Amino acid sequence: MSDVRKIKTALISVYHKDGLDDILSMLHAQGVKFLSTGGTQTFIEQLGYPCSAVEDLTSYPSILGGRVKTLHPKVFGGILNRRDNEGDRQQIAQYEIPEIDLVIVDLYPFADTVCSGADHAAIIEKIDIGGISLIRAGAKNYKDVVIVASKAQYAPLAEMIGRNGAQSTLEEREFFAAEAFAVSSGYDTDIYNYFAGRSSQNYLRIAVDGEKHMRYGENPHQNGTFYGRLSEVFDQVHGKEISYNNLLDIDAAINLMAEFTEPTFAILKHNNACGLATRSTMLEAWEAALAGDPVSAFGGVLIANRTIDLATAEAINKIFFEVVIAPAYDDAALEVLCQKKNRIVLKQHSQLKATRQYRSILNGALVQDKDLKVETPDDLRQATEKAVTPSQIDDLLFANKIVKHSKSNAIVLAKNRQLLASGIGQTSRVDALKQAIAKAGSFGFDLHGAVMASDAFFPFADCVEIAHQAGVDAVIQPGGSIRDQDTIDYCNANGIAMVITGIRHFKH
Repeated sequence: MSDVRKIKTALISVYHKDGLDDILSMLHAQGVKFLSTGGTQTFIEQLGYPCSAVEDLTSYPSILGGRVKTLHPKVFGGILNRRDNEGDRQQIAQYEIPEIDLVIVDLYPFADTVCSGADHAAIIEKIDIGGISLIRAGAKNYKDVVIVASKAQYAPLAEMIGRNGAQSTLEEREFFAAEAFAVSSGYDTDIYNYFAGRSSQNYLRIAVDGEKHMRYGENPHQNGTFYGRLSEVFDQVHGKEISYNNLLDIDAAINLMAEFTEPTFAILKHNNACGLATRSTMLEAWEAALAGDPVSAFGGVLIANRTIDLATAEAINKIFFEVVIAPAYDDAALEVLCQKKNRIVLKQHSQLKATRQYRSILNGALVQDKDLKVETPDDLRQATEKAVTPSQIDDLLFANKIVKHSKSNAIVLAKNRQLLASGIGQTSRVDALKQAIAKAGSFGFDLHGAVMASDAFFPFADCVEIAHQAGVDAVIQPGGSIRDQDTIDYCNANGIAMVITGIRHFKH
């Protein structure tokens, strides 16, 4: 086949050496010659394989503290020369440039260095120059050269060698070139975003690895793909493949639960909490959360912030649900939860690290900081003559955490650290409140002594009036309406306590 290229010489320059020994063994067995620098050359020779030094080829030592090693015409000429171009062949013969058929690179760990908290100077030194240049050169000349741009590509390289020996097809080389440009573009994005974080820049650059195809998107007629590393957040212990909609609910559940430190259980449907309670044990928290809306809990996503024990597992196993998330499970609890073949059981081992949110819109993108504000008692400004009690403060902050993660317009009713009901996604705040009151009543809750949280201000006094008539006697809201005083006056006239946070929590 005319597109088959023999691998005779490999240039190898890697930061991480793990996994490289198997590749070297396969290449050496095929008679491939090695060309390398510094630590990689030492590694190759310690394995017993002959290796030529780039310095001997170029007649230049590694200079500027290792910043310049491979940047030389005899290296890049060996990679970029076109084997079917007569002029290129004449020039490499004239300048005694060897053909390089395989380039293996693993870049300096820039992103890891940033995450480690290293100082600026150390981070700058991890901006790879020679490696990234080798990647671009090898990928550009994929018609003749195989480029392996990271250790993640060792496996497909080994498969190719095992299948073909020391040669490659055009299709295989193009595959590696595409992977190489994915590596280089992601690497440059990491560097840009680091610098952008230190100054004001007007560009959006996003690069995410780890493509995972979903069964479908939000609906069966839509394709869906996730980019990222789910394993950084949780391990799937059991169950069917996670769907697009599952991921949306899982993300909402983890973000919501991150607000609570005491033992808490939550049930979510369509990204909103339909049940949530804080109690002294997981079983009690589950029972109180389920009581909030046992109808909507069917097919929901469950999340706990403590180990799920056997008693709790047996209790939640009585209903149908899609996903359960917890930091740990007792062995006996896992046996119960894994009885259903398709049930997704996730073990969460870290919180979400992202501090920004992205949304595609109008052929472009919206970017914002995540709403990471969590109100404390110090953030509450007493707006009414009647002061809130310590127990009411607990319930008000509890309700405020839930309303923050509920679809706007949103109202949350709570009592004794239990979600009684919420009104979500309504075009009118009055409608949201009426929905919440009706829902609480349908499940037998007495709203006398309950508190109300609103994600945004009340434009009129009607909401506090309706809530008061239903039994609510304490309110938390951000304030900011030109009619705030009307609401305050109603509360003062009717013995309602209200605090204002000054923080709106819209979630569109």
